[in-house]
Amino acid sequence: MPTKREEIKENDKWNVYAIFANDNLWEEELKVLQEEIKKITQFKGKLKDSAKIIKDTVDFSISLDLKLGKVYTYAHMKHDEDSKNETYKNSYEKAYSLAISYDELSSWITPELIAIPDDLMNSYLNSDELKPYKFYFEKILRAKEHILSEKEEKILSMASKALSTAEDAFRSLNDADLKFGLIDKDGSKQELTHSLYYIYLIDKDRKTRENAFKQYHNKFDEFPTTFASLLSGEMKSHSFNAKVRNFSSSLEASLFYKNVDTTVYTNLIDTVHKRIDSLHRYLSYRKKKMGLSDLHLYDVYVPFVKSPEIKMTYDEARDTLLDSVKILGEEYHSTLKKGLYEDGWVDKYENENKRSGAYSTGSYLTMPYILMNYNGTLSSARTLAHEAGHSMHSYFTHKYQPPIYGSYPIFLAEVASTFNEELFNHYQIEHSKDKEKIAYLINSRLEEIRTTLFRQTMFAEFELLIHKLVESDTPLTFQLLKKEYKKINEFYFGKEVVIDPEIEIEWARIPHFYYNYYVYQYATGISAAIALYQNVINGGQKEKDQYLGFLKAGNSKFPIDILKDAGVDMGTPKPIEKAIDYFDDLLKELEKLD
Repeated sequence: MPTKREEIKENDKWNVYAIFANDNLWEEELKVLQEEIKKITQFKGKLKDSAKIIKDTVDFSISLDLKLGKVYTYAHMKHDEDSKNETYKNSYEKAYSLAISYDELSSWITPELIAIPDDLMNSYLNSDELKPYKFYFEKILRAKEHILSEKEEKILSMASKALSTAEDAFRSLNDADLKFGLIDKDGSKQELTHSLYYIYLIDKDRKTRENAFKQYHNKFDEFPTTFASLLSGEMKSHSFNAKVRNFSSSLEASLFYKNVDTTVYTNLIDTVHKRIDSLHRYLSYRKKKMGLSDLHLYDVYVPFVKSPEIKMTYDEARDTLLDSVKILGEEYHSTLKKGLYEDGWVDKYENENKRSGAYSTGSYLTMPYILMNYNGTLSSARTLAHEAGHSMHSYFTHKYQPPIYGSYPIFLAEVASTFNEELFNHYQIEHSKDKEKIAYLINSRLEEIRTTLFRQTMFAEFELLIHKLVESDTPLTFQLLKKEYKKINEFYFGKEVVIDPEIEIEWARIPHFYYNYYVYQYATGISAAIALYQNVINGGQKEKDQYLGFLKAGNSKFPIDILKDAGVDMGTPKPIEKAIDYFDDLLKELEKLD
């Protein structure tokens, strides 16, 4: 049975009380903010009067955002520690509702800014007061045709909570209500959970892998209509928001605000399609090395090279990570070391009702935090490196950018995290003389690219399809979803892999399909990260400085431009092609070791 929260050692928990020392202080801040957010209306109707009033409005709005971020971060972290704890479930609801209330109260700002005549607004933007804010306003003004009237914006803000119902229901069902029971393993009954599922998938015993794979997916298949309805509801929410804002599609609406052209998305899918033979060659090699007549989907995660199983304690993973990032300089290394050793950035281990998976969180006024469900595998160690990359991206952004640019766009989020994974893997290979271990680590790098570039592109293609189906008023029945999901698996895995019938329901368990075109950024992110990693490993101080500059840039430019400054142009197929070339080279290197 999973460990109860109170049984976890304090030094294995994140230091959430560095945000608020206790729940009472959080409640007090919440009450203060409930009144303070109302004051944003004092500027209403006055923005056209002067540049100073615009500046005062933005400054006050940012100060509220910072405080709200701190309150929300504490609440969602406490909730994620134990999703069935009613106290923190209520706290999370209060924080979320407060954020929605503020959105409603401040929904007039953008329409009022856009209503200012262009000549007058341009004169304000060139004034001394607003020069530091110029890019911030340029982002707002370029969206002019997609901003509605003040009344309509307020209605949309009020509706946002209702429109998130499908995602909220999915989370409750997936994280708390679904129980996967016990599976047969080595002659005994063992617990199956979200976190343990991935351990079983890399188990050397094929029957264990098969049992876990089938039982895990069959649980979701007990509720196919429910999951189809939830996913359909989320797609309809995305489509609704796109239509009311005058976008041609959900895809255009999602990418517009990051100034990412839709061709970046379709180019990713097209390029991977053209190079899918690289994936099929790798899977054929896997099948041969595993000595299987039939390669099943539950066989594609287990390491297939002859090597002692690599286990890493949390402490070993942490120290290896710290050694691997020394190449990035003293500030990076010492900051991460302090965060992992002293400041309590990480909530390390699984406990009952804890949110599954892993993530990095925090706000401008807090330190970065990492939720883990660490299980001692190499995969889990790489996840720590991945989330630490996010956290260090946040650290540098918060330190070197003012609050107005003190976040980074989602398009860039997966670059820093994947870059850290590459450093982590590179360090281990460079510091090993054991050929079998090196082969094992190369295998893991191939798997990282397979699951991040190829698999996430597969998800991105499916997500594009289901959005298009909803936009054409095609009902998302579970029968249709299963059919289309099977078809896309057949293309990506090819003829060497048996497409087990249980995979047809996999779409039901993927939380990222509720994130509105998020998954493609894992694929573009790993492509950019591999390019930057190769620049740093093979380059000098200039390339290191370019990468650190990327981490420090925050939201001060559009993401495509930030990557160009760092030396990567995602507007072309080249980074994706280079990433697949790197994949091919790793396979050749593994074949040579063989």
